[in-house]
Amino acid sequence: MVSMSNLASDAVALVGPGHIDHRAPPAVWNIVSRDRNTGRSMPSLNNILTLSCLNRPGIVANVSTTLYESGANILDAQQFDDTETGNFFMRVVFDAAEAPIELARLRARFEEIAMTLAMKWSLRSSDDLRRVFVLVSRLDHCLVDLLYRWRSGELPMEIVGIGANYPRETYAHIDFGDIPFHFLPVTKQTKLEQETQIWELVRSSKCDLVVLARYMQILSDGLSVKLQGRCINIHHSFLPGFKGAKPYHQAHERGVKLIGATAHYVTADLDEGPIIEQDVETITHRDTPEDLIRKGRDIERRVLARALANHLQDRVLLNRNKTIVFSG
Repeated sequence: MVSMSNLASDAVALVGPGHIDHRAPPAVWNIVSRDRNTGRSMPSLNNILTLSCLNRPGIVANVSTTLYESGANILDAQQFDDTETGNFFMRVVFDAAEAPIELARLRARFEEIAMTLAMKWSLRSSDDLRRVFVLVSRLDHCLVDLLYRWRSGELPMEIVGIGANYPRETYAHIDFGDIPFHFLPVTKQTKLEQETQIWELVRSSKCDLVVLARYMQILSDGLSVKLQGRCINIHHSFLPGFKGAKPYHQAHERGVKLIGATAHYVTADLDEGPIIEQDVETITHRDTPEDLIRKGRDIERRVLARALANHLQDRVLLNRNKTIVFSG
């Protein structure tokens, strides 16, 4: 537990991507969830506050005092002062010290602080699961991995749909359960129409985040802007790296000693969005292009999973064209 008095008197920052929740919150934080396997009730009282604004003295003290006076008990607090941009970032996890916290009153108090400090902020219960829509193409290794981690409870989210530019038969070996599947065929001539379908699915499902799980279609500038800060892509390279078709073949031809993968937020600039997570794998002269592809699939799976987990836990905050990722 982090004592309120131990928090430095500093300032706060630009809140992370996908943190706006338009659904009406409960009046009191005394949340009860149910175990996916047993159906038994599991009380979960953890709540997450993220915030950001221009740095100035006293903001942390202001925030911590507000939480204390609202009956909160801080479990974890992380902060970062970016001296280059002048922005301050903070993530706080807390529960109720004794009586349930009155959410409406706490939100009202933070609204006052936010107006005074020009602060962007998010406040939610950890049981308020993010709604996620997944887009995929023929390669299914990332999709299968995400489904496994979701079913095992490693990725707490609600998958509201899976969209693909290949028919359902392509994934006949995958158990989608009750997750709605949407066949979204696309050609150069129908790209605008297909992206209109995607946007309508995003809106109608009220999804908070779109995941491109090796979705091999480039999103238009228009759709990228609409999804800014709430669309994660897994790129088959340690960016910046080999662009275009067959990146692992290009890497083999260049005799690289490392290959990697990058998870980033999608922007109108192709593969230039804020980076969330990266990883690499050692390569030797004995590895064939097929070996690189196999190793690449493993990297892509784990990098995307880590990036998604960080986003779902409100650990990622945007800092201009970069991200602040508070590790767990």
